[in-house]
Amino acid sequence: MSGRRNVKYIYYKIVKSIKNFLLSEKSREFLIFLFFFFIAGAFWLLQTLNDDYEVEFSIPVRLKGVPNSVVITSDPPSELRIRVKDKGTVLLNYMLAKSFFPITLNYGDYKSEGNHVRIYSSQFEKKILGQLNLSTKLLWVKPDTVDYIYTNGSYKLVPVRLKGKVTAGRQYYISDTIFRPDSVLVYAPSPILDTITAAYTQNFKLDNITDTVVKSVPLIARKGVKFIPGNAEIVFPVDFFTDKTVEVPISGVKFPSGKVLRTFPSKINITFQVGLSHFRSVHPEDFRINISYDELLNLKSDKFTVKLASAPKGIRHVRFSPSTVDFLIEQLYPASHGN
Repeated sequence: MSGRRNVKYIYYKIVKSIKNFLLSEKSREFLIFLFFFFIAGAFWLLQTLNDDYEVEFSIPVRLKGVPNSVVITSDPPSELRIRVKDKGTVLLNYMLAKSFFPITLNYGDYKSEGNHVRIYSSQFEKKILGQLNLSTKLLWVKPDTVDYIYTNGSYKLVPVRLKGKVTAGRQYYISDTIFRPDSVLVYAPSPILDTITAAYTQNFKLDNITDTVVKSVPLIARKGVKFIPGNAEIVFPVDFFTDKTVEVPISGVKFPSGKVLRTFPSKINITFQVGLSHFRSVHPEDFRINISYDELLNLKSDKFTVKLASAPKGIRHVRFSPSTVDFLIEQLYPASHGN
């Protein structure tokens, strides 16, 4: 209750202070000053609005009457910018009380001009002037040409291609690049359509990613070309590298009959890095270490440097232990010298 009484007391005190001020001599002098100040401001505003000014406005543009069989592949601009000159009072009326009607382009009026329609400002200037006062001067219209491109159903399916750079963090790698969708429909007039082999994403960059990333990227736009859909979702699965070691035998190839290869040791430990998700799918049988007979004959030492003849995809940083082996070409039985 005491709180409510304090609020009432403060309220009555404020009301009394305002009432005393309004009834005072100073208050009357202040109100008279405000009255003449607003009168002077009104005269100044009227005088100012009577001068000529230049102002820019926008007018919407609409294309209508497009048949269902036609695909607009390059839309006309959504608005025109106009610059006009007139007295301030007229321009103020445009700003406050008048909205401009859209400039309507009828598809049927221009279909005989081919797939690329160009409409110059002089052709729709009358539609603009019809919305302006007679005293208003039209200084310019931008753009000075309204154009659009269309096709009568010409399209094809093209693959989506990445245009960008994506790198994984240390000890990680990007195991795949998945596009959703992987192909898009492209509509364009036939001469343009024949030149398109893929839809490329806009350029972007991702650095040091350590987890799977899903990114929606718009496709690069081309004039007169419409992609459906106009963007693609790209998935970058990220995997972690881990070490794995397998033991692989050394094989002699292209040895003459009766001769065999003996190496010391006969097997090599191969250590490599592989993605954690593929760790169990890599086996010793996926590797081959071959030594050819002709290659050994050309060696000037009794040691051979180990190298892979084949290996599974997706591995990196391959190391051998040992990296060189001793070898011996053994004759199993005497070579035949004929009958």
